[in-house]
Amino acid sequence: MVNTDLKERIKETAVDHFNKNGYYGTTIRNIANDVNCSLPMIYYYYKNKKELFDEIIKKDFFDILNKQASQVEPGNIVDLYTQFIYGLNDLSDYDKQVYRLGIKVYLSFDGDEELKKVMDDWEKTVFPRHLRLLKPYLTDADHEEAIVRTLVHLLETMIINIIVKNRHMAEEEIREEIAIVLRNCK
Repeated sequence: MVNTDLKERIKETAVDHFNKNGYYGTTIRNIANDVNCSLPMIYYYYKNKKELFDEIIKKDFFDILNKQASQVEPGNIVDLYTQFIYGLNDLSDYDKQVYRLGIKVYLSFDGDEELKKVMDDWEKTVFPRHLRLLKPYLTDADHEEAIVRTLVHLLETMIINIIVKNRHMAEEEIREEIAIVLRNCK
């Protein structure tokens, strides 16, 4: 029988270690010591450190992104983006740590080549996804790609402020900055 509490404690401790020490500086032995369990117990749940890290990035990180996106109410495009970014302030500490790990892998600061490829493939979908979302609202067809690229850069900066730098951003501040970029949207 799987002890989900122990498995969650292992993963939470691993996330903390990966954030502090990086993928290559983290050992299963150190995780086991901090969880107060044996090495075989960790290997019962994860065959190696890579499998544990992969689950955190491939499953948990993308689950957080999908959960945040699903909580956004459709409507005004500025409100939609504001809700998504503002909602990051309310993530649990654990979710912020997982998100931070995802950003490290996305920026190629951590993880192995396979995970970097996963993130590169995901990154290739970011611009088209935002262009598709914004297309019905864009009134300046000559500059739509520049507007979308600028918005994506702004969103990345806000995400880094909230997730990596652990700064709270006020909803009005977020809305104001997004509204400037999307000022020519209907």
